[in-house]
Amino acid sequence: MPAFTYTALSPSGQQVTGKLSVGSRTEAFRKLEAQSLTPVKVVEDATAGSTGKDKRVAQAAGQYEVVKLKRAQIILFTEEMADLLDGGLQIDQALRVMEERQEAIAIKKISSILRNEVREGATISKALRKASPSFDDLYINMVAAGEASGSLPEILRRLAAGLTVIQELQGKVTQAMIYPALLIVACICLLIVFMTVLIPQLTSLLADSGTKLPMATELLMKFSAFFGKWWWLMGTVCVAGFLLFRGYINTPAGRMWWDQTKFKLPLFGPVISTRLYAQFAHSLGNLVVNGVPLLNGLKLSTRAMSNVFIQSMMVRAVALVGEGASLSNALRKVGEFPTLLVDMIAVGEQTGTLGRALEKSAVRYDKELDKRIKRLTTLISPAIMIFMAAIVGVVAYSIVTAIFQASNGIRSKA
Repeated sequence: MPAFTYTALSPSGQQVTGKLSVGSRTEAFRKLEAQSLTPVKVVEDATAGSTGKDKRVAQAAGQYEVVKLKRAQIILFTEEMADLLDGGLQIDQALRVMEERQEAIAIKKISSILRNEVREGATISKALRKASPSFDDLYINMVAAGEASGSLPEILRRLAAGLTVIQELQGKVTQAMIYPALLIVACICLLIVFMTVLIPQLTSLLADSGTKLPMATELLMKFSAFFGKWWWLMGTVCVAGFLLFRGYINTPAGRMWWDQTKFKLPLFGPVISTRLYAQFAHSLGNLVVNGVPLLNGLKLSTRAMSNVFIQSMMVRAVALVGEGASLSNALRKVGEFPTLLVDMIAVGEQTGTLGRALEKSAVRYDKELDKRIKRLTTLISPAIMIFMAAIVGVVAYSIVTAIFQASNGIRSKA
């Protein structure tokens, strides 16, 4: 086990030195705190062997265990940190409390890594970069801005609020798609039952009557026979087409085409575009309000965008702003952003309140997103129900007509 020599202060303020045999520097700090000593310097003993040294070197290089957090966990971590710092605790103390009381294992590990890095002298923003890839550039630079301005708790609260809004935006879109998706699945299952169970039984029943069937019934029976014989081929073609489509949109050119096509989808396109504009306004507004320079904030917001088509448009806007253009003029030249958003940004630039203008735009697009989602669910559900009713009606009409005609044929023969 590696040994560490330390210099610490006793509760009375006297300086004490000694040596500890523990597994890591973090454990050495914990042991000193348990003894009511305030660590001043903790150094690994060079004669303690290479194992501890290798571990220390690996940690110094940022080679920690990779810990990934879900968005909800990041929000929880951010809110807890803001509460503790608002309560008057220092960063090290807040991280210790987080490490000791959090039930989530991932957050405990993150807190431990951050505390170790902070004790090594790193800033919290640099420590976040080493702690987990879940903290993106946008998050880290916001924290750095908070450290520089001395308003870290406030910025952490803004971050938590912004992440919550983005999570809610994504959740709204997902929830809006669930019910229509269930209706489509139900429609497909209904068709399969008709084609594989009901129609074959009707075919065998009507074949014995020897009567001429209506054209609609004959077409339905032929399609059922084709489906029963070649269902495996149809399934293979559908799966192959899906896999080819997924493979293509995973390529750079395919991803660009698909992300651009999403905006043109009927009903769904306006919902997707509104969510992205709201996310853009929230992200950039948060950065500008907290003192991040516009060009840097625009670059960070660009990297935070998941849609590569909008991302490419923002890259062009970044280049124009870097050349001296205003943000509103840059977005207007790009041409993909709505006129209302650009005009609100222009007003914010003229009045010197760009951050507030972006926040107001974000609120407006949040409301617009709610309206579009309600409109989507209002329109798509009846449309699918009408489609299902039409299919069931055609099948029912074909079956009932055939049965009546077969019955009349049997009666005439009798």
